[in-house]
Amino acid sequence: MKIAIYGNSYQEDYLNHLYDFLEALSRSGIKVEIESKFYNYLKQSLSDEIPADGVIIGNDFQADMAISIGGDGTFLRTARWVGNKQIPILGINTGHLGYLADITVDEMTAAIDDLKNGLYKVEARSLIEVTSTRKEAIVDWNYALNEVAVVKQDTSSMISVETMVDDVELATYKGDGLIVATPTGSTGYNLSVGGPIVEPTAPNWIISPIAAHALTMRPLVVSDSRELTITTTSRATNYRVSLDGRSVTLPVGTTIKLRKAPFVINVVQRTKHNFGETLRNKLLWGVDKR
Repeated sequence: MKIAIYGNSYQEDYLNHLYDFLEALSRSGIKVEIESKFYNYLKQSLSDEIPADGVIIGNDFQADMAISIGGDGTFLRTARWVGNKQIPILGINTGHLGYLADITVDEMTAAIDDLKNGLYKVEARSLIEVTSTRKEAIVDWNYALNEVAVVKQDTSSMISVETMVDDVELATYKGDGLIVATPTGSTGYNLSVGGPIVEPTAPNWIISPIAAHALTMRPLVVSDSRELTITTTSRATNYRVSLDGRSVTLPVGTTIKLRKAPFVINVVQRTKHNFGETLRNKLLWGVDKR
């Protein structure tokens, strides 16, 4: 078994745990290759030799599994690193909420036997593909696992976001912007603006206005087989489009199209994992604290 590891450089509290984890992987006969920036961080932070079989430069690699070590932001960057390779990603949470990461630091070494024995499940998560009438202006990886956010450039003028579904007019959302979230991203930015939580494998998008000017503009769930066309107008000259936090400034009047990506991100989860447990543990869903 070959594992590719990606992580962030905020691991000061977990360095000894990470070293033990890498050493345990090596003892188990699992081949380990580490992304170059993370490898250099570990090498500078640990006095011992890093237990690894190789270093990955860029994203030209193949593996049986990728491991993301960090928070949800690191998981999203790992998904971009993996791209369309369909390599399953296991998240180890060394961040804060870690909604996308299924394994805690205390569990990671014990999880090695489960990985070797195939005692895990893989969920396919859809992505949003974004194209624009100004193709050169879109970010270099034009896919989002969590959400696409169309937001105003400054703090004064609101924007009008004209939205069409399969070339049929839906609405013009006036306010601070609009979020189109995947089910995976329903517990992120979408949730913070009052959007619904959606089971991660459901075939849907969630359209949620940000600080809508009219109370009648409510979040809406549509099929992910639809194509959304969005054109923004405003007194300002520019607006911003953000894909999982990677943003670009576009001139007002630029049209973008959102559709389901032709590939998925495969997320590794423990066999005992379930959606309800995650909501209770991560979001304290329905927990009576009296």
